[in-house]
Parts: sequence; C-alpha cells; structure tokens
Amino acid sequence: MFEITVLGTSGSTPTRERGMPSVAVVRDGLLYLFDCGEGTQMQMLRYGINMSRLKAIFISHVHGDHVIGIAGLVRSLALNNRREDLEIFVPAGSEKIVRSLVKFDNAIIGYRIIIKGVEAGRIFSGRDFSVSAFRLDHTVKTYGYVISENNKIKFNKVKCRKLGIRGMMFPELLEKKRINVNGKTVGIRSVSRIEKGKRVVYATDTRPVRSTVNAARGADLLIHECAYEEGEIALAKERKHSASVEVARLAKSSRVKMLVLTHFSARYKTTAKILKEARSIFMRTFAASDGYRIRI
Repeated sequence: MFEITVLGTSGSTPTRERGMPSVAVVRDGLLYLFDCGEGTQMQMLRYGINMSRLKAIFISHVHGDHVIGIAGLVRSLALNNRREDLEIFVPAGSEKIVRSLVKFDNAIIGYRIIIKGVEAGRIFSGRDFSVSAFRLDHTVKTYGYVISENNKIKFNKVKCRKLGIRGMMFPELLEKKRINVNGKTVGIRSVSRIEKGKRVVYATDTRPVRSTVNAARGADLLIHECAYEEGEIALAKERKHSASVEVARLAKSSRVKMLVLTHFSARYKTTAKILKEARSIFMRTFAASDGYRIRI
C-alpha cells in the first residue's frame, strides 16, 4: 500500500492555509518526498510524517517554491544523527543548484547526500516498486514522476489445494514456473493470475501535455497542478501552468481512476470554484488541502 500525504498545496508563495509544494509517499515504512518547498519539514511534523525514515527526494524542477525546503531538512536529519545515504533526484543540469542548498553554510552533515540528474525513464527501484520520470512543459526543465508498484502473482487457493500444492512448493513454483506434483507437471499460469500493481502519477508545474496523458493512462491516482480557474486559461498558458478544465480533460483522456488537484495560485481564498469546474468534466476530482491523505 502507498500512503500519500499532500503536505503543501500552494504555488509560488504560501498562504495562511496552504504551504509550499511537497507530497510525501510512504511505502513499507519508508518515506519518499516529491518536491520539498519551504517549510516541508514543519508540515511533516504537523501531519505525522516520520522524516527519519526518508529514503529519497524527487524534485520536479528547481524553482524556489519546490526546493528551498531541502536546506533545512538535510540539516535537521544531521542533527538527529542520520547515517544512511540520502538520494536527491533533480532534472539533469540542475544538480549544482541543489548542491548549493546542501552546502551553503558549511554545516556538518554526517551522512552522504547523492544528487542525481534525471532524464526521462526509470530512475529508481524500491523493493517492489519503481519510479520513472517523464518530461513536462514549464518555464524551466521539469519532470513528472510515475510511482509504479510491481505486478503480483496471486495463487488460486482452491486449485492449489485440490492439486496438493502447499508449503515450500509456492516459492519453488514462483522461481521455476512449473513443478511436479504427485507425478503431474503444474505450470504457474494454470493456478495463478497476475494482479496489476498500483500506479501514482505526480505532475507539477506544467501545461497539460501528451506526455502526462501517456504516463497517467489508467493510473490509480493522478496528482496534478491546477494553478488557475477556467477564466484564466490565457494566464495559465503565459506562465506555463494549468487551469481547472484543462486538467480535468487530461484526466478524462487518461482514464485515471482519481484526480487530485494541488499547487493552487495564492490569489484564491477557496478552491471551491476550481473543483466545481473540474468536476463538470471529470467527476472523480478532488481538491487537496494541506494534510490531504490517500491510501492506495
């Protein structure tokens, strides 16, 4: 299961109600951050996210509202005696900017920080999932991320029981794909099915683009920026952001199961109108607030 917490839902500047962009994904007790805006460590404390379990940070682009939180976070981890390596993924060519956030005050950090440049494709592998990057369309080089759970083999317990498959026969069947049971050869396909892994897509900051449609096709969850209401599409185009109806159309085209909007312009006191506009096109839309949590 993925436990996803949207830590900050404002774009460019914080408001009293909304912090800077960051999404926390917890898998098997380990934490993965997607963007790390100013105040991210405070948001983790506020919403019960254990920062000591941080495994990696994935940065969409190096605008300040998405990266400045790294500076304080790596120092807090050092003060709490972290020793494990920390990987930070950034668009290729942006490594120097993020490295400056880590080193600017010469703080003593007693663990290794590995900054990796991202290009499109698979960039990280966990125990039973992976993270891939895809290109977005913003004013600087920007990537979205796909978190993909590995497919699983599910055994048909009734068939297995009837055939006498039990105990250590299951791992043997997984490894060899066929085994001998009571003088009969049994193939794994005859007693199992493939259960598709869950898939979560994170896309910000960006115009609605074909690469996101392709990455999100059939996904369980799409988290997408929605800076503006429908009436400000021209501004969204100028600033390389997205408006409510544009994101909803993208989600509908992708046939995602659920759309969560975030990264709202600070000009909006409420997201009610944005949500209404998006739901007129794609009903399974939700507007995140800070601390919004989903389990998939």
